[in-house]
Order: sequence, then C-alpha cells, then structure tokens
Amino acid sequence: METTLIILKPDALQRGLMGRLVSRFEDKGLHIVGAKLMRISPELAAKHYAVHEGKPFYDKLLRFMTSSPVFVMAVRGVGAIEISRKMMGATFGSKADPGTIRGDFGVSNSFNLIHGSDSAESAEHELALFFSPGEILDSARQIEPWIYDLSAGTPE
Repeated sequence: METTLIILKPDALQRGLMGRLVSRFEDKGLHIVGAKLMRISPELAAKHYAVHEGKPFYDKLLRFMTSSPVFVMAVRGVGAIEISRKMMGATFGSKADPGTIRGDFGVSNSFNLIHGSDSAESAEHELALFFSPGEILDSARQIEPWIYDLSAGTPE
C-alpha cells in the first residue's frame, strides 16, 4: 500500500466539484485516510512548489494556489500514486483524455483542478507539508478483500 497527496485546487472548489472528485477516488477503491479543507499560506505554497521557483509561471501559480480554499487528501491503496495520476489526466485540460478528471472537467491550460504527487519520494515530502503527525489514519477497511485479491496473502 502506498499513500499519496491529492489537492483539489481553488478552481475545483469554486466550481463546486469537490464531492464529485472525491467520489471518483472512492469509487475507484482508493482509501481516503486524511482530509482537510484549508487555505494554503504563501509560505506553504512556496515550499510545495519550490521545484518550480524561477520558472515563468511560478508567481502566478503561487497566487492561484493561495487565492481560495483547497481540499487536501491523503489517499491510500496499492499503486495509489500511479492510479491517481492516470485518473487526473494530462496536465492541461484541453489535452486531457475524456474519462479523466481534467478531461471531463477542464479546458484551461492555467487552471487544472487537481494536484497529485508524482512519485513515492514526492508523496512522502508533500504529505509531511500538509499533514501533521496523527492526521493520516491507519485504519483497516472491511471491504479490502472486495477491492484487492488477497488470496495469496497480500494485495495484488
């Protein structure tokens, strides 16, 4: 099992898409083990997007991410990072395939609705930025055998 960070960005919340987007992760079988509605501070945004510092879009990105509340989730499952990235679709809504979150709900090349960690290392770093110890829960779900084949003793 791996845990990844998902952020429903200001445009997703302003458009009233939060429930529909959260449902997609639950419908897929992923487990939401932490969640909070918050407003990202400029300092937190700068830490989170430090890899983009100096790029032409950096300042605009920070203004956007701090402009309105976001919904932050810790999502867990076998292959959760790759699955979440596929569910999100291509970065730009205009280029994202139908059936993906960005493909179904986005057309902008600036506002792209959602962020997801792109690797296990990024997920670990990003989760620590947005969640304090104890805010991500370890809880067993009774439905796991109906989501994963556990016949070999470990999830497939």
